[in-house]
Amino acid sequence: MLVVMDKHATPADVEQVLAAVRHMGLTPHPMPGATRTAIGITGNISAVDPRTLEVLPGVLELIRVTKPFKLASREMHEADTFVRIPLPQEWKRGEEVTIGPGTFTLIAGPCSVENEDVVHRTAEWLMDRGVRLLRAGAFKPRTSPYAFQGLGLDGLEILARARERTGIGIVTELMDTDNADAVEEAADVIQIGTRNMQNFSLLRRVSRAGKPVLLKRGMSATLEEWLMAAEYVMAGGNYNVILCERGVRTFSDHSRNTLDLSVIPPVKRLSHLPILVDPSHGTGKRDYVPAMSLAALAAGADGLLVEVHPDPDHALSDGAQSLNFPGFEKLLESLKRLAEPLGKRIN
Repeated sequence: MLVVMDKHATPADVEQVLAAVRHMGLTPHPMPGATRTAIGITGNISAVDPRTLEVLPGVLELIRVTKPFKLASREMHEADTFVRIPLPQEWKRGEEVTIGPGTFTLIAGPCSVENEDVVHRTAEWLMDRGVRLLRAGAFKPRTSPYAFQGLGLDGLEILARARERTGIGIVTELMDTDNADAVEEAADVIQIGTRNMQNFSLLRRVSRAGKPVLLKRGMSATLEEWLMAAEYVMAGGNYNVILCERGVRTFSDHSRNTLDLSVIPPVKRLSHLPILVDPSHGTGKRDYVPAMSLAALAAGADGLLVEVHPDPDHALSDGAQSLNFPGFEKLLESLKRLAEPLGKRIN
């Protein structure tokens, strides 16, 4: 259910509706808009009696929401969501990166935190080129137990020092609730990986986090399952969710995964949340990354998550799908040329 308030409704009117919803044993989600406030209602397993709310002062109308992913749905929130990521204030005096319509945000960096030198070199190089968000995993979920699993808490400390020295924002993965506090402190965006998209205890934990959540699509997840995972995060009070398409498992063997760019228009139609694309994991081959990056921009994505490494052939993880510095710089120039006629600004 969505309660739409009149444009002349007072803060007291809004608060009265919120109190009435709570009295019904349900959870209200106020969503201020440009001209009026809407209040989403979750927690009901049966129909809500509209008469209880429609008689309250300031209520314009009640709208039934049919999608199971209520908070992530455009039925509940018609306007596109902008996710704002504050950068380290001691360096940027409150500057922020905004992910949403009209922008095309780049998040780049090595697959994993290997050592201090690689992370700092990459962070400085990216900042010099206007890329203000660094991706790197301190904890790495790997198919083989013998593969490099990341540096763990030591890796988080390396990321924290890179942020302190360069002012770059940090995007890193959270794999379990045990390390949630440490990751939340080190990260500016908390990533939930494909294997954890339906780890509901983890989703509930990040729903209480004070940082935006980048939610990767599960490797076999439908669009509805993906949006329901986002709903878990939003239902707990964290509305700053960024979706990320990273490829799904199919019968094809010409690439690591099948990068499903066809999901972007349906996401935009059904949900107000921004969506990024990870062409590195989506293809698994660095030669395919530039073409798929440009295709993602043309398809309407709001940005990219790209693996970049100063020496990919000697990377400890995913070197085959990582661009080197000259390769990423060439891609950046191509994206800038395509973004302008599409009305997008490279962010």
